[in-house]
Amino acid sequence: MQLPVPVITIGLLLVSNVFMTFAWYGHLKYKAAPLFAVILISWGIAFFEYVLQVPANRIGHGHFSAAQLKTIQEVITLTVFVLFSVFYLQEPVKWNHLVGFAFIALGAWFIFAQFPARG
Repeated sequence: MQLPVPVITIGLLLVSNVFMTFAWYGHLKYKAAPLFAVILISWGIAFFEYVLQVPANRIGHGHFSAAQLKTIQEVITLTVFVLFSVFYLQEPVKWNHLVGFAFIALGAWFIFAQFPARG
């Protein structure tokens, strides 16, 4: 049974974002590690992000527009980052973060909303 395109696309983007978040921010718990080593390790982790994200975008394009794919990516990125920040970095989510994320969610709604053609 073939999964629907949105499920495949969103699933691949979700997993790719976990790799991306660890590549970009995982090293913050290891500030004593040499910067060059951190860069190489992060680059290696990011490889797996691309292995998942590129197919996700290729599979999803057509069902979703490029703007919609980017919006899905950003919403997933913020969701993964908040969870990562709270559970891995032990940093609290503040009220102003939630307000900012709500504005981003509103922007995402506008990207996906179907408005009547003008003119």
